[in-house]
Amino acid sequence: MKNKITIIGAGMVGSTIAHSLVMKEIAEEIALIDVNEELVESQVMDLQHVIPFVGQTDVHVGTYDDCIDSAVAVVTCGAAQKPGETRLELVQKNAKILKMVVPQIFEKNPDITLVVVTNPVDILTHLAISLFPDKRDRILGTGTLLDSARFRHLIGQKMDINPKSIHAYILGEHGDSEFPVWSTATIGNMRLGTCTRLSDADKDAIFEDSKNAAYTIIKGKQSTYYAIGAGTAYLLHVILHNRKTVLPVSHLMTGEYDINDICLSMPAVVGKRGVVGKMCIDLSQKEQEGLKRSASILKEVYDQIDLNE
Repeated sequence: MKNKITIIGAGMVGSTIAHSLVMKEIAEEIALIDVNEELVESQVMDLQHVIPFVGQTDVHVGTYDDCIDSAVAVVTCGAAQKPGETRLELVQKNAKILKMVVPQIFEKNPDITLVVVTNPVDILTHLAISLFPDKRDRILGTGTLLDSARFRHLIGQKMDINPKSIHAYILGEHGDSEFPVWSTATIGNMRLGTCTRLSDADKDAIFEDSKNAAYTIIKGKQSTYYAIGAGTAYLLHVILHNRKTVLPVSHLMTGEYDINDICLSMPAVVGKRGVVGKMCIDLSQKEQEGLKRSASILKEVYDQIDLNE
């Protein structure tokens, strides 16, 4: 397979992922697929005009045949989250779309790695795995990768430190039941959970601002795409180049922390074949309760999907 990525969905998120890939010269080839032919042709043309400034990525309008020699397929298609709408409220309409898209991907390439970006990402990642259970390690969602980046950004602002020096996660659902992991958060070798420069009120405010960032952005400009574009491009770089990097991505829980058969974000080792390892971190009692609450909420929503629709 080539160092090639097929992106299904050429809207703001899909096209911004493609733009981030082009700017970083991560892939040799990018195929964009969308049911809106005029949109995808225009997005591709615009992206092609970036190439003279940055490198030599082959960007073109694609079909599902492009999955045949792609290393990764990225699903971004579906209805976008509207102002005031939760990610979980998108579930039925986007589940229907996913059920049409995923079989076409694996039919063309059984060995492809699949990254789900469309919301609600945990539910849709689980649905994709339920359709192809033997591919469960090759199917992952972006999960709380973005939430954790927002979290580190806000901690960095408060502490006046580069967020790249901060190791801190938001885990669980990519949504309202997510929770912060202060117990293992560090700057350098300093634990943030006991840092006197951050009061309990500071920690609460940082987490709430991280969790609600999408609602704030959507209210102001209808959708979020720059950060998820950059984050997904980074995830794709890790996969394509087999970096075996620990990331908070949505993947299937199989008994970890006594949680089974639901997808949510916990730290996982990501490489060329998707999730290549799992990390069991020490969670506080409160954090364990948060994880189980996320799992319970997601399982309840997943069980309500009409899989026959």
